[in-house]
Amino acid sequence: MGRAFEFRKERKFKRWGNMARVFTRLGKEITIAAKSGGTDPDNNPRLRTLIQTARSENMPKENIERAIKRAVDKDMGNYEEIVYEGYGPFGIAVLVECATDNNMRSVANVRSYFSKVGGALGTQGSVSFMFDHKCVFKVKSDKPVDLEELELELIDFDVDDVYMDEEEGIIYIYGAFESFGAVQKYLEDNGFTIVSGGFERIPNVPLKSLAPEQKETIMKLLEKLENDDDVQNVYHTMSMSE
Repeated sequence: MGRAFEFRKERKFKRWGNMARVFTRLGKEITIAAKSGGTDPDNNPRLRTLIQTARSENMPKENIERAIKRAVDKDMGNYEEIVYEGYGPFGIAVLVECATDNNMRSVANVRSYFSKVGGALGTQGSVSFMFDHKCVFKVKSDKPVDLEELELELIDFDVDDVYMDEEEGIIYIYGAFESFGAVQKYLEDNGFTIVSGGFERIPNVPLKSLAPEQKETIMKLLEKLENDDDVQNVYHTMSMSE
């Protein structure tokens, strides 16, 4: 098991506060995917996977349809994907992915969250080099799977981490960002059930351990960011281990 597995174990806090936040986040991703690749899931692999992800989260069908419709409704605002980078206190790098219809609102809010804990919003590229952008799939299979053999099969698609979560009964597959479509096609062609598919940023630097009171300060920043409606994902370089 590689760095992606270690990183996932570190992320003990919940990224989205409740079901409504999950639906909002997925709805934005579905809209963006439908706008960029078309509204027909059969011809839009990214949209097809997001719909599968939404269903696995029990997102109502009407919410999914509404998100797709938004992509072609001229009376509704467009979402823009933006990445903000900065440093919290104690040298913790933080990367924030947003999907927003008002960039000025988003950057003002994110900047204020950093400032309130003594951090600072940085320039583009200031911390992104500390994270590898990966595609990640959660899949199931009705048949026994040899994980080593599966990983060998997927090496040609730049997959570098495959492992089974025994508690969930789900196989996690991590690969290069650019390999999303190729990995998805392989999984669909070989009878795997895709539970979800998306992207994550995995730290490629050692995670930094902090004292409890320092960690509490960073957690306040992360909580503020996570609760912002424009924020999709937050990544950082703080160790979550006790």
